[in-house]
Amino acid sequence: MIGTTVAEWMATLRAIDLASLQFWHRDTAALALIALIVLALALLVIRLLRAPRPARDGIVLPSFAALRGSVRGSATNWRLLRHAPMVLFAAGIPFLLIALADPYTALVSQETSFPGRRISLMIDASTSMTTTFKTETLNTVSKSGPAFFTTVAAAERFVQLRRAGRYRDLLALVEFGDQAYVITPFTSDYDNILLSIALIKDPVEFSVFPNRGTVIARALEQSLELFKAFSFLEASGNLMVIFTDGEDTTALIEGRKLDEILASAVAHRVPLYFVRTNYEKDLGELIPDQAWKTAVERTGGRFYAVSNEASLLRAIADIDRSASGAIQVTHYSSQEPEYAAFAVSAAALWLLAAALKMSSSAFQQLP
Repeated sequence: MIGTTVAEWMATLRAIDLASLQFWHRDTAALALIALIVLALALLVIRLLRAPRPARDGIVLPSFAALRGSVRGSATNWRLLRHAPMVLFAAGIPFLLIALADPYTALVSQETSFPGRRISLMIDASTSMTTTFKTETLNTVSKSGPAFFTTVAAAERFVQLRRAGRYRDLLALVEFGDQAYVITPFTSDYDNILLSIALIKDPVEFSVFPNRGTVIARALEQSLELFKAFSFLEASGNLMVIFTDGEDTTALIEGRKLDEILASAVAHRVPLYFVRTNYEKDLGELIPDQAWKTAVERTGGRFYAVSNEASLLRAIADIDRSASGAIQVTHYSSQEPEYAAFAVSAAALWLLAAALKMSSSAFQQLP
């Protein structure tokens, strides 16, 4: 335990770049240094004034240290050894002065890697999502309610699976119709995402959602822009998951074809997992199915033609298994205090000096 603590302390000291440190109380350290110098000079003067003068007449005897040196060995080595507490005490002074100056680093960045993915969740809130989708186990408003509430419950189940696992994902939530809206940008807070999902699941919120058409490409475009805005697009570990009924025959968006919009996802290896939730409609029974399946597989993702609750739950579980891997995240913090390492160093050196001083009579004499 002690060895581990000392190793961590030494690693912390080595990690500090003295050249990059800034100080809140530089003047305090300067005044403390001046006070120490004045105190040392005052003690030296007092010691010189109080030093006994040798008598003119008398017998001069060798000191006990000299006698002990003649008996035990070299007096030079003994004199050097008895200075150890004072050396340790002096070594602690610079650490104390730096701690008093209250050092800090103006900007700290730290790269960390952990299991998980950067996932953009997209939920279709268009008018076509009011068609019935029957469920038995998913927490929906009604067991025979609109497909929208089924897809929201499916997204909620997916987030709960990720939270219950070993992952620490960065999740974003996008809701779309013929326009797409970022509900929650990327966050590692699963509870925040679940809260956002609960809010859009409210029937009143769903009833007042604007732009009730279905343009899936808008959602994809918004997600890719979100990756780009957070500087994630060039990184690995990105993923998109969309829950929609798939009833969108729009082939163009502002003059661009679907393949052009997904070209960025293909180029940057951002797989799309397309969960098409349309009750009792198998693959191929909707006109857009084949076009979407081809486009989705080009990204490295998968197209799920969900026609009932069982196939929906299988799709969620499959995406959860597929979304393994690790991501690297850069954490930034400003004005990170660094005084603790220096204060601990000073205290450790002084405690060691005191321990030597009290442990043996060999260290009881002043230099």
